[in-house]
Formats: sequence, C-alpha cells, structure tokens
Amino acid sequence: MTWLLEPLTYDFFVRALAVTTVSAVVCAVLSCWLVLVGWALMGDAVSHAVLPGVVLAYVLGAPFAIGALVLALLAVALIGGLRDTSRLKEDTAIGIVFTTLFALGLVLVSVVPSQTDLTHILFGNLLGVSAADMLQVFVLAALAVAVLIVKRRDLTLFAFDPTHAFAIGISPRRLSALLLGVLAVTTVMALQAVGVILVVALLIIPGATAYLLTDRFSRMLVIAPVVAGVSAVVGIFVSFYLDASPGGVVVVTMGVVFAAVYLFSPRHGVLARRARRARLEGVPA
Repeated sequence: MTWLLEPLTYDFFVRALAVTTVSAVVCAVLSCWLVLVGWALMGDAVSHAVLPGVVLAYVLGAPFAIGALVLALLAVALIGGLRDTSRLKEDTAIGIVFTTLFALGLVLVSVVPSQTDLTHILFGNLLGVSAADMLQVFVLAALAVAVLIVKRRDLTLFAFDPTHAFAIGISPRRLSALLLGVLAVTTVMALQAVGVILVVALLIIPGATAYLLTDRFSRMLVIAPVVAGVSAVVGIFVSFYLDASPGGVVVVTMGVVFAAVYLFSPRHGVLARRARRARLEGVPA
C-alpha cells in the first residue's frame, strides 16, 4: 500500500495521473471508430500537423491548445479538400498535408528555438501539468465525449455501412466531417499528455486491442477505455519508480497489452487461430 500511496502525496503526480487517464480513455473511445473506418493514418496526420500551430501559439504567447486546434482543423480541411477536388486518393492527400505541415513546424522551431521547447511539444510535459492545463484537458475531453455519445448511433452506422446511412437520409460527408472534428479536438487534448509523436498510439492501440477481443461494437466501446485507463494508471506509476518518460511508458504498456491480446485472444489471437486450423486439418496443435 505504501508503494501505491506514496506517489499520490505529490501534486504533480496526481495531476499527471488525472490528465493521462482522462486523455487515454477519451482517445480509446474515439479509437473504436477510427479502427473500424480505417483512419489510423488520419490520426497520425492530425497529431503531426498541429506542430506549427503549437509553435506559433508559443511565439504569440497564446494558449498552445488554440494554435493546435486551428492547425488540426486546417489539416482536416486540407485533406478533405484534396481528396474531394482532385483524383488523389485519401492516403496520398494525408501524406502530402501532414508531412508539409509537420515540416513547417520544424522550420518554425529552428527559427525561434528560444521561444519553443521542442521536447515538450513532441513528447509531452506531464510532470509540468498545471491546474489550468488540467482544466483545459477536462473541458476538451467532455466536449469530445458529449459529441460521441449524442451521435454514437449515426457514427456507428457510418463506420459499418455508409451507403445504408446515405439511403436513410444520413449524410456520410457530414458524419465524416464531424468525426474528423472530434479527432482534431481529441488530438489537441491528448497532446498535453504524450505529445505530438505518441498521441497516435492513444488513438489506435486501445481500439485495435478491443477489436481483437470482441466482434460486438458495444463491447469495444467498453473494452477499449478499460484497456487505456488501466494502461495509463500502470504506466504512470511505473514511470514514477523508473524515473522514465511517463507518456512513453504509458504507450509501451498499451503495446504490451496489445501484444498479449494479439497472441492469446480466445477468438482472434494467433495461437487460437492456429489451434482451430490444426483441428480442421486433423493435425495436433
């Protein structure tokens, strides 16, 4: 008990634990839709594209969340515009937009190095989270979760069968824009926890893990946040005692859980599939 309670006596640890857990859980809920729609690369693109917005916000003395949110929405709009107004496919548009904006961010950092801490932007600054930062994360998290809850049925239909959604009068284009907007808000929220580079892991790993454990989407929406929340708590405690990067340890913890599920999932794990194939072929597993 002492080992568990001692870190909780430090205010910075409590703030880091709260911000990481909330960020991980919200990202996990969104990741269920991203995995089904096939937008893993989109999460990566948005998380990297916000870098110039963060740098400009630091330079202007504005809250970094404002700059990040503006660039996230701009990246989403540019990707959609390229996809809809040219013969380019979505993955090509994503690659063009996110690499260009991320490179612009690196250029800005090199021009104004004294104004921007690149390490904090790229890898997060959990141990330096203030009460104002924590409030910002909670507000953005509440906004994202509220939208996902209100529109969960339409978004789920869009993920499984956009053609049917269109046939019953639901606009797949609007739902796509809505989901991208939530992705932008969630990315900005999670930046405080793990930074630009690792935020994509929070947006993909929990949903992918849940996808290997169940065939029902309603269960995915429960399993993914549980996996993310437990991984966040375990990762923060482990990082405290190892004196390691909190965001990095959280993501590694999620990766370990995913690897275990990938191997040992009762229905979709590698070992289970081999055992079923061996039984069908009449060969001992």
